[in-house]
Amino acid sequence: MAKQIKLAFFAALALLAAGCAGDSGVIYQPYPQILPQSVTNLAVQPFINKTEYFGLEDRLNIAITNEFLRNGNFPVVPQPQATGVIMGEIRRYILVPIQYDAAMVPTSYKLTVLLKVQFYDRKSNTLLWEEPALEGTVVYTASVLSGGITEDQARDQVWSILARDIVTRTVTGYGSVSSASERKISPTDPVSTSTAPVEYRSSGQ
Repeated sequence: MAKQIKLAFFAALALLAAGCAGDSGVIYQPYPQILPQSVTNLAVQPFINKTEYFGLEDRLNIAITNEFLRNGNFPVVPQPQATGVIMGEIRRYILVPIQYDAAMVPTSYKLTVLLKVQFYDRKSNTLLWEEPALEGTVVYTASVLSGGITEDQARDQVWSILARDIVTRTVTGYGSVSSASERKISPTDPVSTSTAPVEYRSSGQ
């Protein structure tokens, strides 16, 4: 009997070693972070613009809202009726020329935007998830060249990328989208510590 137990033990060890070997086809798959049943709809709270560039948040808010409407998993409602709230900050806006012509005029640019994004459950008064440095990047040709685009058009492409990532992160859950390295964020950048969404009111109230 003892011999049979010993053989079974070594057989189990052999199977475990085979499963952990090099290209075994075993892939780590994190469990999806399913939103609680209390979250039945959502609102997009206007993002706070922490950069020196005025008006960035308006187009971003529209892009996120439209992407949630296209996705259709959660109805988008006014914030007072929402059970879940998307909120965040535009933390960095970085535009860098990466190619030049013979006269040292920029012909190509790299635009990177970093967001801090949170999803808040208003029913349970808890923060369900947070991405501290969600990154959207576009490399584009200057508009003075054939096929080139303007900075405003490149910015709209970045908003589309970030909006899709936010919707994917909300619907699909943990592991579907991840933040950039925190080293890309300057230590001097302001960081909001508040998690509860701000209740906005119209000027007529």
